[in-house]
Amino acid sequence: MSRLSRTQGHRPAPRGAPPTSALFVRIPAEQAQRLDRAAFELKLPKQRLITGLLERYVDPDSADSLDALSGAQEGARRVTVETFGGDPLAVGHHHFRPREAEVLTAVEAGELLQVDVEVIERLAQDGELPGRRLGGHWRFARAALLSWLGAPGATAPGARDRSEPAAGER
Repeated sequence: MSRLSRTQGHRPAPRGAPPTSALFVRIPAEQAQRLDRAAFELKLPKQRLITGLLERYVDPDSADSLDALSGAQEGARRVTVETFGGDPLAVGHHHFRPREAEVLTAVEAGELLQVDVEVIERLAQDGELPGRRLGGHWRFARAALLSWLGAPGATAPGARDRSEPAAGER
């Protein structure tokens, strides 16, 4: 072995194995613990775990890979999809919008209409708000609430619909 290869941390590999190089880095304690735990759970040496991660996610010849590593797209969420057909990873961006529930509880109906749950329950009990009592709990169809809200004259008791003149204003 030459003096140059010894100073660079190289050592001869066993027959048939690729040559190795020493890598000494300091990482935050939390990430070191995560690495230890992952190696333990996977029953792999840390060297093999790190090698696998590098092979899978680091390609210095790919601009996309380097952008992903450098965090060049701040604020964007990266979505990685792994497929089972041996195909490579598909990496891209997507903005997820949670699916809105079709059936709401009284609390959720209050959040939707921006009023207290007590107002929702009182209006439903009085038959002014479209809803059903199921198992002792109020349930509301989102579409029915929004339709009710947009209908003329959909006001809470004691509130005046501004589109109609008050009794003394005619």
